[in-house]
Amino acid sequence: MSDLRELYQSVILDHNKRPRNFREPEGANRSARGDNPLCGDKLIVFLEVDGESVKDAAFLGSGCAISTASASLMTEAIKGKSTAEAEKLFGGFHALVTSDPTAPAETRGLGKLEVFAGVREFPVRVKCATLAWHTMHAALAGGAQAVSTE
Repeated sequence: MSDLRELYQSVILDHNKRPRNFREPEGANRSARGDNPLCGDKLIVFLEVDGESVKDAAFLGSGCAISTASASLMTEAIKGKSTAEAEKLFGGFHALVTSDPTAPAETRGLGKLEVFAGVREFPVRVKCATLAWHTMHAALAGGAQAVSTE
């Protein structure tokens, strides 16, 4: 097994067993709901946005290991970033997991999120990995409508 695949499995399992930021923050002023009917993932992303800064990010819900780990890593990655930086991470992450699995993965600027490059090999799991990100994007935009991967 390659080192990247082992790292991928290790990080996914760790963030699934012990998700970071699994809570509803007191100061949250933006939120959105997300649903992946195919896998059964359901979550709410909470953000505390102050001006153009994401002061806090958290989530609640239930889902598969990839969905939970993605939400956990996403909240860690966007905390303290500007809303523009959070949107840029969304774009980079989405491009990574939807890219051609036979091409080299573009991971520049993604940090720990690069472990999700392996999801490209399993198209049915892409929706699991991106649910939290689409939900965060909706929360930044006002979150009036629930996000669905259908």
